[in-house]
Amino acid sequence: MTVRNIRIFGDPVLTSTAAAVEVFDHKLETLIQDMLETMDAAGGVGLAANQIGVLKRVFVFDTTHTEGGLRGHIINPTWKALGEETQVGPEGCLSIPDIQYDVERAQDVEVRGVDVQGNPVSIVASGLLARCIQHESDHLDGVLFLKRLSPALRKEAMREIRAAEWFQQ
Repeated sequence: MTVRNIRIFGDPVLTSTAAAVEVFDHKLETLIQDMLETMDAAGGVGLAANQIGVLKRVFVFDTTHTEGGLRGHIINPTWKALGEETQVGPEGCLSIPDIQYDVERAQDVEVRGVDVQGNPVSIVASGLLARCIQHESDHLDGVLFLKRLSPALRKEAMREIRAAEWFQQ
């Protein structure tokens, strides 16, 4: 398997909508394994396919460092909030290094999709995994977490990004 390059803020693939996965083959298995390796190497808890330049509706996640956490993948995900309760907490992104802001998300969600063999998957999640599901699903829709910030915080984040060494290159 291969650790792939993570696309960085400014790359148009990050604001592009990913297409549904329709072919379940060895290439898809390899993509998912590469994504897990890439996420692990970068120290992330989630990674969407477009973050490595692949416009397919798949993301991987790993919250096993938290109580009851899970590791896996979801293909063609759809999610819904379960209840009205929200959580506000720090959110960062492997495609926007060293930038982190509090983002409001649903506290509890249910995500449905399929696994690498095309079998149905359904996960009820709360806390960090719920945040991860929402964040990675946003990626697949071409939405970065910066869009979830208030206008004032988004301006602040953009100032930070423009000043960041990784953005200058």
